[in-house]
Amino acid sequence: MAQMTRRRFLEATAASAPAWSTFSFASARAARSVSEGISVGLIGCGGRGKHLAERFQALPGVRLSWVCDPDESRLAEVASRFGVAGHHATSDPRRILDDAAVDAVVIATPDHWHAPAAILACDAGKHVYVEKPCAHNFREGQLLVEAARRNHRVVQHGTQSRSNPFIQHAISLLHEGIIGEVLVAKAWNVQRRKNIGKAAPSPPPPGFDYDMWAGPAEKIPFRATCHHYTWHWWYPYGTGDLGNDGVHELDYARWGLGTESLPAKVTALGGKYFHDDDQQFPDTQTVAFEYPKDNAGHPRQLIFEMRLWSTNYPRNVDGGVEYYGTQGMMFLSKRGKLQIWGERNQPREIPSDQPPLSSTGNHQLDFVSAIRDGHQPSAEIEIGFHSSALCHLGNVATRLGRVIHLDPDTQAVQGDDEAQAALTRRYREGGHWAIPQGV
Repeated sequence: MAQMTRRRFLEATAASAPAWSTFSFASARAARSVSEGISVGLIGCGGRGKHLAERFQALPGVRLSWVCDPDESRLAEVASRFGVAGHHATSDPRRILDDAAVDAVVIATPDHWHAPAAILACDAGKHVYVEKPCAHNFREGQLLVEAARRNHRVVQHGTQSRSNPFIQHAISLLHEGIIGEVLVAKAWNVQRRKNIGKAAPSPPPPGFDYDMWAGPAEKIPFRATCHHYTWHWWYPYGTGDLGNDGVHELDYARWGLGTESLPAKVTALGGKYFHDDDQQFPDTQTVAFEYPKDNAGHPRQLIFEMRLWSTNYPRNVDGGVEYYGTQGMMFLSKRGKLQIWGERNQPREIPSDQPPLSSTGNHQLDFVSAIRDGHQPSAEIEIGFHSSALCHLGNVATRLGRVIHLDPDTQAVQGDDEAQAALTRRYREGGHWAIPQGV
């Protein structure tokens, strides 16, 4: 088997890209030379937002010009740390979108703001780097893809393994056939999450604009267990750990499996097996996705396991993927682990040109470069939607407790009105300016 360098893999990927990638990314770039600067606005100043601010600020020719957060202390800290002028620190993202000098926005908010803010940004002519999952629900993900296409914007999804040379090379080996045809992938997210406790409704803390924070989502009374980070485990604002950490493993599991569509069948089970607290999402979950037959007549299966109360990790990693092929098996983890076996579990030597682990690669540089030169970013938004959709479909199947049948072409649930309705969400009573049109 011929070995594939990263350059060869990227060239091959571009040549075999699905039909949607015929969209011209060259038309999405701003009319500027590579040497000219890019002005970036940051929406969301929590831990992830600060990390991304550092990453973007370190890129040549990139300037962080605006910061936005409904928490006054977080906003002031990030503005000071990155030298953003006081009049460019705001709790209202519309001020950033109204500034014609801003080229791109970075969205590191809670999940319920991801798609609404990204859609507004695309419509305002901004390129977008949006954290994972790209949307709080399936329908908003569809609308975000439409907004990116409609406005010819570069939208990069925050599944950074797509820009990791270590992961890229391993996936290239799968696609070259190192274990034959890959028919099944099994991904996992196993860790011990903290109990978030229980709390009664209470006034928001001083300096925290809860009304702006809730935004277009269903606004429930504030409580201390649904605030910074703990919002992940509440239905109106988060997507559970399937959308928080699991989306990373689901993304490169799907990538290695070679699926370019949505699944046709989803089945799941799970619930709160361990934690007795205010969390609404499961702490234990098993989801199986079946993809329609490929050109060779083979369906494919993706399995996901989540246990948020265990420190006994499969293959000694909290997150990873096993790929089962017709001629062997591969184990891959974003933690920098790779093993390959042939048939009958015979260990195989890893090709010598395997790149070293890079925990995040150059995902932010890839986004900025896509704006400048018009190439397709490594986690282009339709890729992000297809991976995030697995989280939404898995959560819906778990909550309803039955199999979901989806038409991958129409992206509609078949014969189950309740499941179809669950692909969107409730919005704020009385409306809100950030609710996307078409929901």
